[in-house]
Amino acid sequence: MLPTYPTAFWVCAVGAVLLMGVAKAGFGGGIGILATPLLALTVSVADAAALLLPLLIACDVFAVRHYRRTFDKTSVQRLLPGSALGIGAGAFFFGYFSQHERVLEVGLGCLALLFVAFQFGRAAIVGAVQKQHPGKLAGVLMGAISGFTSTIAHAGAPPVVIYLLPQQLPRHMFVGTTVIFFAMLNLLKLPPYWGLGLFHADIFKTTLLLAPLAYAGVKLGVFLLQRFSDVWFNRLVYGMLLATAIQLITGDNLLEGAIGGR
Repeated sequence: MLPTYPTAFWVCAVGAVLLMGVAKAGFGGGIGILATPLLALTVSVADAAALLLPLLIACDVFAVRHYRRTFDKTSVQRLLPGSALGIGAGAFFFGYFSQHERVLEVGLGCLALLFVAFQFGRAAIVGAVQKQHPGKLAGVLMGAISGFTSTIAHAGAPPVVIYLLPQQLPRHMFVGTTVIFFAMLNLLKLPPYWGLGLFHADIFKTTLLLAPLAYAGVKLGVFLLQRFSDVWFNRLVYGMLLATAIQLITGDNLLEGAIGGR
């Protein structure tokens, strides 16, 4: 039997999964951050995160094939230990507030606002961090922050970017390092998600239905990357992220009135 989600869920799910695939292909930078908040407008935060994790791992498989020999091993080794701590903290957050959905919604909304602020202040942040020389401790700290935000919202890229930029890695090496790191990070998130009971029958059924869209999103991202600039696309996505964050924080879901919410 197919999952009985409202129409708004399927609209948001299609958009979220396509965006996630496009981002994995390298188009639009961190636009994949919109996926979890967008989906959380129509289902619980936990369900949104649990549904997207297997799809992220499926996208990782395609990406790792291209970058498995092109990444900075030292950076990955420095980031991973901290990421495990961050995943543990994120799992505790989920477990502790599992019966308080509004807390999770507001937390996710605030996290989304932080990433919007990061995007607008990216130039200044990049200029500041490029003068630094991050060592092992910085790797552990950035890995921990990335692990936490990735567990909550599948949005761990900014801390990793802040850590990697000062190292002046070649573009392919930079992309490859993020691909390999997040492929490992997503696998590390599976046990705590399972232990918290975030996976259930409807999640698996829905994941199978949406899986082809993840692949289509990757293909679309490759197509867009070769033909278009992502500047205006980025602005549109982050504008949507800002609107989504405000709705999560205030609890005023415009989708409910438009096409049917939860």
